[in-house]
Formats: sequence, C-alpha cells, structure tokens
Amino acid sequence: MIMSVHPHRKGMLSVGELRSDLDTGRIDTVLLVIVDMQGRLQGKRCSARYFLYEVLKHGAEACNYLLAVDVDMDTVGGYASSSWEQGYGDFELVPDLGTLRRLPWHPTTAFVMADLKLLSGEPVSVSPRQILQRQRDRLAERGWTALAGTELEFIVYQDTFEQAWKADYRNLTPSNQYNVDYSMLGTSRVEPLLHAIREGMTGSGMYVESAKGECNLGQHEIAFRYDEALITADNHALYKTGAKEIAAQHGCSLTFMAKIDEREGNSCHIHLSLRDDAGAPVLADPSRTDRWGLSEVGEHFLAGQLATLREFTLLFAPNINSYKRFAPGSFAPTAIAWGVDNRTCALRLVGKGHSLRPENRVPGGDVNPHLALAAAIAGGLYGVEHELPLEDPFEGNAYTSAAETVPRTLRDALEAWESSELAKECFGEDVVAHYANMARVEQAAFDSAVTDWERRRCFERL
Repeated sequence: MIMSVHPHRKGMLSVGELRSDLDTGRIDTVLLVIVDMQGRLQGKRCSARYFLYEVLKHGAEACNYLLAVDVDMDTVGGYASSSWEQGYGDFELVPDLGTLRRLPWHPTTAFVMADLKLLSGEPVSVSPRQILQRQRDRLAERGWTALAGTELEFIVYQDTFEQAWKADYRNLTPSNQYNVDYSMLGTSRVEPLLHAIREGMTGSGMYVESAKGECNLGQHEIAFRYDEALITADNHALYKTGAKEIAAQHGCSLTFMAKIDEREGNSCHIHLSLRDDAGAPVLADPSRTDRWGLSEVGEHFLAGQLATLREFTLLFAPNINSYKRFAPGSFAPTAIAWGVDNRTCALRLVGKGHSLRPENRVPGGDVNPHLALAAAIAGGLYGVEHELPLEDPFEGNAYTSAAETVPRTLRDALEAWESSELAKECFGEDVVAHYANMARVEQAAFDSAVTDWERRRCFERL
C-alpha cells in the first residue's frame, strides 16, 4: 500500500469504514477504476455490498481493449496486447485499497483505483500505473522515494458540455472576458465553481493549496500539495474527471486540452524531488551554493532529465494538439535548456534549501500523469547511473537561444521515441511499441481529417 506524506487525509476510507458506511446507508456504490492510456478513468460502478463481499475476494474483470483503443473508444489495430485475433479477452482489476475514498460530489459513493493483471496473474506491463510503479521500484532499490506535484490549468465556459458538443465547440462563452491572471475580482466571478471543486477534492482525500486565475479567457488553476509520486498521479487523474463532473453539475463546462485557441494553452508543470529512507532530500544540498544548491546526485538527475527530454517527449506531450503549445513567448517551452527560476526553459529550478527541485514545463493539461512522472524519474535515473555532468544554467531568453528544441510535432516525437534505445532500456520494448502505436493511430486520424482551416483557405480561393 502506498503511503502519503500527508497522513490523516479527509475523505480517505478503510475497508472497515466502508463496511460501516454500507450498514448505515452512507455509501451504496463503489467506483472501481483504472487509468487508461489517455490518462482517463475507466471502470465499473459496483454496489458497495458486491465490492466488499465479492470484488475484495476475487477481483473483477474488464475487457483488455481498454488499453488498446483511441480517444473515441474505437478498436484499432497494431497492439500486441489486445486485438480481434486474440479475441479481446479480459484482464483483472485488483483494487489498491490505499486509494479507497469518498466522492463528495457523488452522494453515497466511494472510489478506488485498481491495478491491472493478466488472468495468468502477471502485471499488465503497458498499464500507465504499472509503468510508473516500475520506475518507483528502481528508486526504491536506492532507498529513494519520489515526491511530485502537478499544476493543471483549465478553461471554464458558460456553455454546458452538451451545448458545446452541439455547437461543434465553436463560439463558446468563456467564464471571463479578459485576462484574470492573479485577479481577485476576475476569479470571484467563477468562485462558486472553483470553491465546489476545491471542497470536492478536499473531501476526497486531496490537499488543496490554492486557486488562481490565468492568462487565457476563463482560464484558472487549482494547485495541490505535493505527495508521493503515485498518489499525485492518481489524484491528478481523479481531479480531472471530478472537475469536469462538478462543472457539469454547475451548468457549465471546462477543458484541460493543451491548446484550444490562439491564446495561452493549458499547461501541467511537474515538480519532482527525491527523499531517502530517513526523509532527507536527495537532490538538494544547501551548502553547495556554488552549484545552485544542488547535490551531486541532484546535478546528475537534472542532467539526465535534459539528456532524455527529446526522446521521452511523447510521454510528456502525447497528442497532436499538445504541440500547438510550444511557441516562442507563450510560457510553454521550446528550448531543451534549464535555468534557475527561468520560465523560458524546459526545466526550471525552483525552491530554496531542502525544497529545491526541477519543474518540467513541457507537459500540457492533456498529459497522462503516470506516464509523465515515469519519464521524469527514468530520465533522472539515467543521469545518476551515468553520472552525467550538468551544464551551466541558461540565463536570458531561451526562446531565442541556439539550444536544441523539443519536438515540434507528434510525428517528430514519435520518431524520437520509437528509435530510442534508451526508451527501450528504461521502459521495455513492449511499452515503447505500445505507445508508439498509440501515437501512430492519432497521427493517422489527424492526417485523414479535413479541417475548418482548410475549408476556409481553399473553398473559394484555390
């Protein structure tokens, strides 16, 4: 069972408490869910009695196509783990009871995350949660634990999700009509929704820090306290679904997509640090003022993240739309460089003393948190294992530097990922092939689409 660095979290449940709540009628439903390739929650709504007296003893099953479909849930070819030829069989859902909690925005409902096993009992290696678990195990071999925080931005619209769908997502009305970055007046317009989301997440075991406005029209961010990496990733996935569900209950909609228009996109900055068995920081050494306060391990870890960033970008930016964020002067990075509190770099060193840590600014709001954290850890460990030297920090505007850039398209990221021997070494050939196929499916779907841009440009004038 994973352990939070913030114990006694409100809303978390033990099996005994769930059983008591079933007897008193406080809970009658348990959501048993997995995280799919796209970072979404998929699963079943179980009666609480069935969950307690059947699922806990025997597990549950779900079709293994859940890790072999596209965004539209259509079956697609190219996956070794699941296909028509293999009959689209089942895998087993094994509840992780450390994730059992209440869902305040769904009355009488509890929630639990599940790990995936083949019916033979072996873990499903291409499951996002398992991919992150393998990197956590590598850290544990050194006596280290990863602590992580993810900062998700979203844009709120006054239209409902159904209205947005019927409008083909055109001409939607944002909740704010001007830039409300840090604005107390602007955020007050949306506070009923923001407050409901914060309270819902607090009541489901998360540690909410704050909410603030952002730059795009109707754009906001709710920040959560860091926690152990798997807990953070699980919370991230639940938060995205919960925020959408709460928005729907308030008669509006919101999106985490990386880039919805020509203004600022939705980012997901990832903060990552390490602790040893005694709880001491691994990456920071405040006495090394001439080395930016980084320990020797911290220098290697940061150097490894830089060295692997291009090859691992597919796990930070998994969709066609992800790459629309990467533009000069956009607060989304283009240069593979690091800097001390420099927001123009892909990796930004932030914090002081023992809280010193790198912030990865590459991911957007569409990222799968389990895959992104696995990539960040794997990259850092590569630097540690090979004692990579850390170049001096970049000073100034990295957008105008001669530094190597992040891939500009999904096609470029796919090529870097699929040809990477390092990715195969860190994640396994099966994982590399699986997520390469996911990218090819998305690229093919986009390549076959005729866009509004093409119609406007070509209908009359060409």
